Amino acid sequence: MERAGASRRPVPTKLPWHERALRAIGTSASAMLHTMSSIRPLAPELINQIAAGEVIERPASVVKELAENSLDAGAHRIDIEIEQGGMRLIRVRDDGAGIAADELPLALAPHATSKIASFEDLTRVASMGFRGEALASVASVSRLTMTSRRADDAHAARIDASGSRTPQPAAHAVGTTIEVRDLFHAVPARRKFLRSERTEFGHIDELVRALALARPDVEFRLLHNGKPVRMLKPALDETAQLQRVGELLGETFARNCLRVEHAAAGLRLAGWIGLPTASRGQADQQYFHVNGRLVRDKSVAHAVRQAYADVLYHGRHPAFVLFLELDPAAVDVNVHPAKREVRFRDARLVHDFLFHALHDAVAGARAGADAGLEAGSGSTLHSVGSVRASVTGKVEPDPGFRQFGLGVREAHGDPYAVLLGGRPAQPAAAVALPQAEAANAPPLGYALAQLAGIYILAENANGLVLVDMHAAHERVTYEHLKAARDAHQVRAQQLLVPEAIAVSEREAAAAEEHAAFLAACGFELDRSGPRQVIVRRIPAVLEGANVAELARDVLAELAEHGNSRRLEELQNELLSTMACHGAVRAHRRLTVPEMNALLREMEVTERSGQCNHGRPTWTQLSVAELDKLFLRGR
Repeated sequence: MERAGASRRPVPTKLPWHERALRAIGTSASAMLHTMSSIRPLAPELINQIAAGEVIERPASVVKELAENSLDAGAHRIDIEIEQGGMRLIRVRDDGAGIAADELPLALAPHATSKIASFEDLTRVASMGFRGEALASVASVSRLTMTSRRADDAHAARIDASGSRTPQPAAHAVGTTIEVRDLFHAVPARRKFLRSERTEFGHIDELVRALALARPDVEFRLLHNGKPVRMLKPALDETAQLQRVGELLGETFARNCLRVEHAAAGLRLAGWIGLPTASRGQADQQYFHVNGRLVRDKSVAHAVRQAYADVLYHGRHPAFVLFLELDPAAVDVNVHPAKREVRFRDARLVHDFLFHALHDAVAGARAGADAGLEAGSGSTLHSVGSVRASVTGKVEPDPGFRQFGLGVREAHGDPYAVLLGGRPAQPAAAVALPQAEAANAPPLGYALAQLAGIYILAENANGLVLVDMHAAHERVTYEHLKAARDAHQVRAQQLLVPEAIAVSEREAAAAEEHAAFLAACGFELDRSGPRQVIVRRIPAVLEGANVAELARDVLAELAEHGNSRRLEELQNELLSTMACHGAVRAHRRLTVPEMNALLREMEVTERSGQCNHGRPTWTQLSVAELDKLFLRGR
């Protein structure tokens, strides 16, 4: 019997889940602090596995490290054999210089390399690899064996990273073979994060594609589960290199690309860029190499976007394969463990160089440019539509272009007045060209007729040319408007009623600081208070724009960057709209001289291969393609 007044022990109840979690976290944290109280060096195996977590993300990472080692060894042929997406086997064999038998154990040691020896070497890295940790990292998470032989050795030597690591004699040709089996068997948690066999092999195939684009002089062979996937012969001349590009990126790119070659300020750029009309919905065909290394760089991506800004649909991406060469001391490759990123010593110089080179290449691609390269016999490319971009001087347009009412006139000194055409045109009559005249025809040929009131049919030396007359005239008119803007002082339009606009203090200060620049652009803005400006004039070319929105955008840009990028964009957008409205409309009947005048103007106008919105303005049907349509020659 319980004594009266005795204290009762509280009945234990189950704690809420959040209190149990907090107590568990506290216990774990206490254990962690107890463990961290004593500092000890990590085991070498653990160090390598930590390094592998940074370098070896998936089977493709292993292939990348091994193939790059082969390239550094001077290999002319690299065979890559994959099983089960690389999870079971990765075998990379090359015919490079090989490794001495007594150096094989050292090759598997962490931070051991033959590629750099001092800090000066690190500042001028010219090889693909240099860290000396790839093989050690791979060996720590797989079963790795390496067999190698140099040209002067009597026989090859083989080493097993999972065994005694003592080289054993073996039979092997000159070069090196590395086998990686059971990737991540030592770290099962990492293996669980791998995707399906198909996905992992897709990453490997993409990697081999990038390596083959970067090194066209090297033969690559890729096999998966015993079946050949890629068999790429060396490409030693420009035609063969373009054929390899077409094999790897598709015939569409090879037939619609520009060859780029440009050098200045110690920089050299070469490669191919896709025409705006061959843009893609995603950035999946963009390969940029720095001294042979495939990299991703924000400044490079921005320079490319700016170069294509005036010729692409919104949301579309250009395709390109570009190679930038510069002094190794001018670029830091020791930025990312996987060497995906680089840091340029003078990023602004590189950005401006790339922008101007690509901008001029795109601008130099005029409608009707000759196909500069022919596909070799037996190629899958039946006709290579690549053209070599060149920047030429300004060519005066055909006088008949304005005579027939398809151009831009200067009415009362106004260079922006668009002439829509005043006199009615007679229906186009079909014209048959003599064979000799067709052979010597200009790039876009001579007009034959008009189809559906939309398309111009013309004949040139290659066959039939189809031109979208509205899209073509839109681009021509737009380029004329931009040239007039650049060649003449921008006229200012007085506002009937000055408009007071509330802005931030920084923007008001920018209006006061950059008053002279704004006046040169056609703006007159007076600061009327700490957070207010009065707009009295705007550029005449921007007449009709929202004054308040326009002024705020320009001042915000000046306050942030101190330049006129936003202003130029607004001007270009308005000029594009004006050109679209001013271009010849569908179903307007043109005479043959009018059509020929438009064709001649297209041939001398920059970027005339596509309209302001990125649509193509013309296409070519060869005689062979026409014969195929009618089953001729069979």
